[in-house]
Parts: sequence; structure tokens; C-alpha cells
Amino acid sequence: MLDSHVRGAHVYRSESGARTVRDWCEEEIARWPGLVSLPTVSSELGSTRAFRASGGTGTPVVVLNGTNFNTASSVEPLRVLSRDRTVISVDVPGQPGLSCGVRPKAPRTAAYGAWLDEILPQLTEEPVIVLGHSLGAAIALAAKPSPLTRALMLVCPAGLTAAGLTPEVMRAVLPWMIGPRDSKSTRLLNAMSGPEYVSAGIHPLAPWMTLVGRHCRTSLAPGPLTMECLRPWSDTPRTVATGSDDTFFSPARLHGPARRLLDTDVRVLEGAGHIALHEQPERVAELLREFD
Repeated sequence: MLDSHVRGAHVYRSESGARTVRDWCEEEIARWPGLVSLPTVSSELGSTRAFRASGGTGTPVVVLNGTNFNTASSVEPLRVLSRDRTVISVDVPGQPGLSCGVRPKAPRTAAYGAWLDEILPQLTEEPVIVLGHSLGAAIALAAKPSPLTRALMLVCPAGLTAAGLTPEVMRAVLPWMIGPRDSKSTRLLNAMSGPEYVSAGIHPLAPWMTLVGRHCRTSLAPGPLTMECLRPWSDTPRTVATGSDDTFFSPARLHGPARRLLDTDVRVLEGAGHIALHEQPERVAELLREFD
């Protein structure tokens, strides 16, 4: 189940829990026949699973999801993005999903950057846009620019500043961690959503988050990256976007670091929260089209 040569913290609380999570992921991915599994990629962080959906003629995009999310939990936004372009979605090792279930040792973000440098040439032979959401954005920024990375699309990005924490989020996180069930997962997801996307009933992503709470050890957002790490991206087209109501990486929190570190403004996704890729995939698709 786990890559024996990788040493670090295990994501899953038990082997049975790992099987439950992986079975759910396989079932969700199977619901979209157009999402095809690519050959498993070997890396220093263990086995990596990636999936490809052929799409329009736009520049292909490689998607790196945020903490606790993966290909299976992101099928709907991936469908939207694939209308314009081929989409390759990668399950990040050390996060719940179908890749290796062991987290890299510290410095973790640097290890993830090296991992992306290692696997990208195995996923594509043509230049792509790397779309990173939250943790995925920090991973993209920790990697090195290459001819294969045509542009960066950073959505609600970690890596530029420390995450903010509101009392509302903390009041939702602790009960979810202690006794996860769909109602508590919904409360947590609502706290991370913009006001237009709060669910009156059970949130569509609640069953997934309940599985994560029951069977996985969650991780914290990475800290800010250094100027030395970010400076090489100065010649690569890049867009930073975040939800107007993102509780972790608000426009006000990101504006200064994005201008200072990446020399770019923050595009505000009005009405969206931290899970903006799921809330407004059409708006993210519009921003991707600007690179084309």
C-alpha cells in the first residue's frame, strides 16, 4: 500500500482507512469515462498517480490540488476546465488520494518542489500551464521554471504569506477533527466557502471531507517561500487569484506579497471563498484562457 523507501509521516490512520479512501477515489474517477489514468510515476516521494482528460485546443493544464483534495474530489471543476484544454490532474503524495500515502520530511515544501521538477517531464512533452490551488500553488512556486512550464495559475495560493485563521473556521475545524460526520464537514466547508456557495443542506463535498476526517491525518498550510525561491519565476507568465471571501488567503492578505514577490496583482473572484476552484471553475477557466 505504501512505498517502502519513503520515510515520513503517514497520511492514513490505518491500512483499512487507506483502502476506504482509495476505493472512494477510484469509484468517483470511474464516474467520468473521459478521465483516463496515466501510468504510475515513480519519484523520490514515492508513487504518483495522475489522470488525463482530453479537451479543447488551449494550452494543456496540470492541476495540483490543495490540502485534503485530489483528482477524485475535483472531478466537477476538472470537467469545466477540460472544455477548453486537456487537463492532467495529479494526486499529491502525502495527501489523501491515490498517490503514496507518506508525507515528505521537512523541509516539506522544498521536497514537493523537487518532486514536481521530477515528475513533470514524465507527464508531458509539451509546455503546460501549472494550476496550483492552495497547497498546490506553493508546490508550483517551490519548483524550478522549465520550458515545460508555460505559465502559472495560482488560485487561493499558499506560499506567499501565512494563512489567516478566523474564529469561525476554528469553531468548525475542531468538531470536525474530533467527530467527523457529514453535518460537521458541511459546517467546515461552509466556513471555507463564499456566501453565495454556503449549503443549506449537506455540502456536495461533505462525504469526502468526512472520510478525510475519519481516516486521515490532516496537514497545515505551508509557510511563505523565500524571495530566492520565487525570483526565478520573474520571466514566466503568472496569475494570482483568490476568492473575495477566502478566510485563509484573502485579497488583502495576498496583495502585498503578490506584488512584492511576484510583481503581479491579485485577481479577485467575487463571492468565492477558499475553495474557489470548486465554487467558480468557470471563472478560473476564463483566467486560463488569458494565457492562450
